[in-house]
Parts: sequence; C-alpha cells; structure tokens
Amino acid sequence: MKPMCEKVIPSANCSWRFVKYELANIDFNWHYHPEYEICLTLNSSGLRYVGDNIEEYTGADLVLVGPNMPHTWHTDENSNGTIQTVYVAQIPKLWIEGLIDEHKEFTELKSMLDLSSRGLLFGAECTTRAQELFLAMDNADPFNRYVQLVTLLNVMKADPLVSTLSSSFFTFGHRTDVGIDKLDRVIEYIYNNFERSIYAEELAEIAHMSTNHFHRFFKKRTERTLTTFINQLRIGKACKLLINSNHPIAVISDQCGFNNTSNFNRQFLAIKGSTPSAFRNSIKVKHVLS
Repeated sequence: MKPMCEKVIPSANCSWRFVKYELANIDFNWHYHPEYEICLTLNSSGLRYVGDNIEEYTGADLVLVGPNMPHTWHTDENSNGTIQTVYVAQIPKLWIEGLIDEHKEFTELKSMLDLSSRGLLFGAECTTRAQELFLAMDNADPFNRYVQLVTLLNVMKADPLVSTLSSSFFTFGHRTDVGIDKLDRVIEYIYNNFERSIYAEELAEIAHMSTNHFHRFFKKRTERTLTTFINQLRIGKACKLLINSNHPIAVISDQCGFNNTSNFNRQFLAIKGSTPSAFRNSIKVKHVLS
C-alpha cells in the first residue's frame, strides 16, 4: 500500500506540533511526513508498523520516527472499554537541525536523529519518563512545553536500551505526493484570506476537486475540519488583538472574520477555554503581578 504524505501544522505559537489523542482504537493510517515524530502510545495493544518492521506491542510504547519514514499503529478497542492515549510531538527537520548547527549544546542529538531514519524504540525506563514529560506538556504554555520537549530529547538520547526498528536497506521511493502541493496552495490561500468569509467551494476550485472530495481531503491531511482550521487561525489573531490593543470585543470579532459576536465568543471559549473578556482580563492581571 502506498503511504500518504501528511501535512503537519505546528501548534499555536509553537515551532513544532504537540497533540494528544484519546481514542477507542487506533485506525490503520499508513503515512509519512518530513518532520521527526516522537510517538508515545499508552493503554493499547496491537501492531506497530515502521518502514519494513511490523511488531506486536502492548502497554506503553515510545518510538522516534525520522523524516519521510512511513509508519502507523493499529489496534482494536480494549476489551474492558478503556480509552487508548497517544501523545505525539512532530518536530520540523529544518528547525531541529538548525538548532544543532547553531548551538553546540544540541550537537549530542545528532547521532540519535540520524539513526531515527530507521525508527527507534526506547526502553521501559525512558518510556516512563517520557510519559511524565508528555503529561506536563499537556497543560504547559508554549515556552514550558518547549522546555519539556528538550528535556525529553535529552532523556531519549541517553537511553542505553534504544533499538532500531526498520532494516538498514529499507528505502521509500514514493516521497512525492501531488496532494501535498494542492494542500500547500489551499493553506496559503486561507492564511491570506481568513479575515473574511471563506467558502469551501472556492478552496475546492483551487485544489481542482469537488467540494465533497475537498472536505474529505482536507480533514484527512490536516486531521481537522476546514471550519476548525479557519477558526483556530481567527482565534489566534484575536488573542494577539486582545493582548496588544484596546479595541472592543465586537470590533475584534469583525476584524477576525466572525459573522457575529456571539459566534466569536462561542468559538473562543471552545478553543481557549475562556471568554475573550476573561482572556483579556487574565493578561492584564499577569502584567500587574509581573
């Protein structure tokens, strides 16, 4: 089966992507991307596919996959009905390799990152420590999440029980995917126009797809619906305006492309966990205390 190229979008205000999944089971999704990926799978048992390596796993499973290495996990639902948890850190190749080139402190990561082209499986002690760090990331702001990521990489590079997964002669020859070019054009268009109403029909035309096909294509590639993606961009801009301006909330709502203030308040609460006014007040309190 030909793997799919996944488009990875960094988390808000971050240079890399952090995500936590809570799932009844893990579907087979054979894919690759140009980012390094750290994946911690908890409370599940099934098959792990990395390159030409296929292994059974159970319990906590920590893996580092290098750029463009096809991979997936696949599980059934737990017999006791409990939820399976997956933590993922996806790190842009140019970003992390730039840190290594520019800062001597990061050079010790190079050998581990080079070896990750085959996929790396880590030992139990390292995996337990990774679980603690991922748990801390879940509730951290972008700066402290970055600190936890660097700590995790440091723990992983020192693991004496790390082992490679895929064979040294495995090569993947399908790293070009016209879909990624289409998605890049669509995302660039959204970034340039999200302050106004954007319709799926116009994006589908850019991608040369039917509207229904485009919706499926976009969600599969970004793991978000089109509406969610656009709302996240708009709320990100709203946060900047709430912090850096004294504009009324209704004005900020209009400037960020929302059709009415009540919808803006609802979307802001869903994404940020607070209302726009509460968010602005919390920033003011932090400034006073500092």
